[in-house]
Amino acid sequence: MKTRLKKALDRALSAILPNRCLLCHQLVTGCRTGICNYCLPTCLYSTPVCLGCGKPMTIVQCYCGQCMKREPLKVIAACSYHQGLGPWIAAIKYQRQFAVLPPLIEALACRIKSLVSRGTIQMPQALLAVPLHSNRLHQRGFNQAVVIAKSLSKQIGIPLVEGVIKREKDTPAQAGMSGRQRRLNLRQAFSVQLSLPLQRVALIDDVVTTGTTVSEIHKLLAAQSIDVQIWCLARAEAPHISLE
Repeated sequence: MKTRLKKALDRALSAILPNRCLLCHQLVTGCRTGICNYCLPTCLYSTPVCLGCGKPMTIVQCYCGQCMKREPLKVIAACSYHQGLGPWIAAIKYQRQFAVLPPLIEALACRIKSLVSRGTIQMPQALLAVPLHSNRLHQRGFNQAVVIAKSLSKQIGIPLVEGVIKREKDTPAQAGMSGRQRRLNLRQAFSVQLSLPLQRVALIDDVVTTGTTVSEIHKLLAAQSIDVQIWCLARAEAPHISLE
């Protein structure tokens, strides 16, 4: 009851309070929410980036020279986590602040379509959302990856398939952990519940940092010979790391 009342109050406040940009605090006009047309471009990638490690590049291609040797997992993000919107993206799941979601999802959809039109990536046949453990889902009340995936599904016209991946272990939050600690934390944390008769899928999450979570799920899907791309709102680049 309290949760429903809070949601109703949030909707009511959203309807009567001015829609101001989270960054410059100016009024946002039109149908955009959360961030204005002037601030948004400054937060998005302005140059091509390597889909393997996140390094800036001068031309649009899949990988930088270093990543071409290994062809790691492809990560398609709308922006860098460190380029202005990181705190607001974190606020989506920790504070239920959704104002930044619509413009970022729209920007991600545009970036995906651009990469497909250039032949840099192939459009997947289905979308999968990184799952939460049932305990965390009950506590938070929503899975931000599912929220993002449902909106992308509508904008791009690719179905979201739910119930494929299950989070078996209620692992501690990974913020502040080293790469090794994250890998140990997520060992055998996921399982595949369904066999997919597909060749290509996109795995959806809000942020990719070391890529430990998506790499664990990729291993399970790769065992079914499924090609996996990672789509996320933001990437916390670590150029010395590429996702195997």
